[in-house]
Amino acid sequence: MDILVAEFGESMKRDPAAFRRKFRKMAASPFAFYRGSACLFYADMTSSYADDAFLDERTRRVWIHGDLHAENFGTYMNSSGVLVFNVNDFDEAYVGPYLWDLKRLVASLALIGYAKALSDLAISDLITAFAESYLDALWAIATEGDDVVGSLTLETTSGVIHRVLQQARLSTRVALLDKITTVQNHDRRFAAGDGVHLIDAPTRAAVEEAFHAYLPTLSPSSAAMHRPIAHTVKDVVLRKGVGIGSAGLPSYSVLLEGHTQALENDVVLYIKQAQTPAVSRYVTDERVRAYFLHQGHRTAESQRALQFNADPWVGYTELDGVGQLVAEVSPYSEDLSWDDVNEPDELHSTVHDLGRAVARMHSVADDESSHTLVDFCTEAAITSVIGADRDGFVGLLVDFAHTYGARTRLDHQIFVDLFRNGELPL
Repeated sequence: MDILVAEFGESMKRDPAAFRRKFRKMAASPFAFYRGSACLFYADMTSSYADDAFLDERTRRVWIHGDLHAENFGTYMNSSGVLVFNVNDFDEAYVGPYLWDLKRLVASLALIGYAKALSDLAISDLITAFAESYLDALWAIATEGDDVVGSLTLETTSGVIHRVLQQARLSTRVALLDKITTVQNHDRRFAAGDGVHLIDAPTRAAVEEAFHAYLPTLSPSSAAMHRPIAHTVKDVVLRKGVGIGSAGLPSYSVLLEGHTQALENDVVLYIKQAQTPAVSRYVTDERVRAYFLHQGHRTAESQRALQFNADPWVGYTELDGVGQLVAEVSPYSEDLSWDDVNEPDELHSTVHDLGRAVARMHSVADDESSHTLVDFCTEAAITSVIGADRDGFVGLLVDFAHTYGARTRLDHQIFVDLFRNGELPL
């Protein structure tokens, strides 16, 4: 309770109803609790579960996702126009020990396996398959170059991941626009709906000012940077976040003209207040903390560092002195769902692909990226610290997955009892 209150206390005071919704979602299952309690995970990683194995000075400061659980994967349309399956949701990204990413993911896989009534042996097999795939991909990148392990695309995948990509391909920009906008007087405007709030003229002006301050933060290579017509703001509305990770946070939706005046090309961006990542409270390296202008800058830089050919609309700005992340509401975003992934061959092929995706993510954010925060080759550093002890590395992840999965199931029950008995300050 102390850790949750330290992490969420001020936000709970600001919007208790949003946090009651968040906590009810977290109460639904151990996995939902795990998704919403990254702060507890990192408190454990630096106390009762602290471990120096397979870490050295360099591999303690690799760009990491920060909330790498099994449902933070999905599709995006990269800056080259290719549909890619990869890690998504970079709100918690930071610089820290690469093993924290791997441990957070394998514990989530153990929770999913337990919920599907898999045996401990079957769960061990899944974790082993993920770990070996990660190592194989990382070793290939370190020895043969970045391109040897390509992105997960329609051409390079099969099974569950291929189906997710195919589903994303069926989506269209027109369908997204028809869902959240309406055409009035021969132009698009946002449609009314639950969670959509109109804003007054001063707020609209402040949001537009923040939008124009965001444009110079786009990647110089981004096509979005070089299409002035696409920077025409047509409408702005306020939305309130109610998800597990964004309870109570304001988010503005901005409707843009798109790259032509045809109505089917309109683009929707979100300007969202960025949060302090849970992991940053447990990383004491001042070089990392001092690098970022604000949390919006951190989130955008992290996504560009970790995602090959990132969303061309990713950038940052400030609104009322608070850092904001800006990105597209993409029609081509399809999340990985584990609900129908039950057969052994599908489970194994899926975790194998996740291993490839995570290895590629860790290797992208190295000395060839545009930032200067991590100024060494990350894949070389990680493979060097693991060395010849691949079996020991895999065994460490398997043991941790079981141990921390069991701990999380116990913690979930403690959390439910605290919440239902009114002991959380809401």
